Amino acid sequence: MYRANPDRYDSMIYNRCGKSGIRLPFLSLGLWHNFGGEVPFEKAREMVLGAFDLGITHFDLANNYGPPAGSAEETFGAILKKDLAPYRDELIISSKAGYYMWEGPYGEWGSKKNLIASCDQSLKRMGLDYVDIFYHHRPDPDTPLEETMDALATLVRQGKALYVGISNYKSAEARKAIDILAEMGVHCLIHQPSYSMFNRWVEEDGLLDLLDEKGVGAICFSPLAQGLLTSRYFDGIPADSRAGGSSKFLTPERVTPENVGKAKKLHEIAAARGQSLSQMALAWCLRQKAVCSLIIGASRLSQIEENVGAAAHLGFTEDELEAIDSILNG
Repeated sequence: MYRANPDRYDSMIYNRCGKSGIRLPFLSLGLWHNFGGEVPFEKAREMVLGAFDLGITHFDLANNYGPPAGSAEETFGAILKKDLAPYRDELIISSKAGYYMWEGPYGEWGSKKNLIASCDQSLKRMGLDYVDIFYHHRPDPDTPLEETMDALATLVRQGKALYVGISNYKSAEARKAIDILAEMGVHCLIHQPSYSMFNRWVEEDGLLDLLDEKGVGAICFSPLAQGLLTSRYFDGIPADSRAGGSSKFLTPERVTPENVGKAKKLHEIAAARGQSLSQMALAWCLRQKAVCSLIIGASRLSQIEENVGAAAHLGFTEDELEAIDSILNG
């Protein structure tokens, strides 16, 4: 029988999520890859329970996570039932909808039909009465934003979600979504954009400034650029790596000499700080005021343990930041 580590909260850092009562661990575990039906259950279970034992209380899912789609939620639901049910009130569980999930005209995007049905399906897969956070996963250019936000507000009023958020929205559309929700009496708790040293669009777009202004927390995904900001590709593309496999999100073409060269130079700065490259890359994202948490993926527990070690050194000197910018802009 699983018994959680009694000291799990002692070394974890919890940050306030915008203007809310929620504090999130500085690292959250994302179940985008490596938790679906193609991964042995015990391997997924080891990572989830290991993360919780390290103080990670937030588990981020979506209806289409797997593969196959839906299987990550089924796996997580099985872990909840087997091990984590006694700890449900210590967990923040999030899910999303908006990408393709089922056939026909209602299986994706941002209609009220899609979002309400998707949430219901996610709850069934995980065996939950409610999720803590439910997101609209991506902007829908064809559905009125008022309809999409009304769906999120409806889920809160129905008790199926305690909080709601948005993901992949740029600043102009995010401002509109946040304001529409506020008019409906619902606070947008959180926004989930991509952000890393190699992907700085949220800075250029002004999104982080907007979220700080609106009291909305930012939780960023792919802070390690799906492995490019680690030492994984320093000596080529390993056969068992994401780029070496069938991933459509990190293709071999992205493992360029330029990216690898920058990563090696960043590694030297990290080493001088007493960190791994991945730890420094996480700390670099967290330097932003609006960012309360980062979503990490993992294929083994040791990766989660290493990333949690970033907590030992989150600060930067001005010289370090200038040196990092010089490498990134070079």
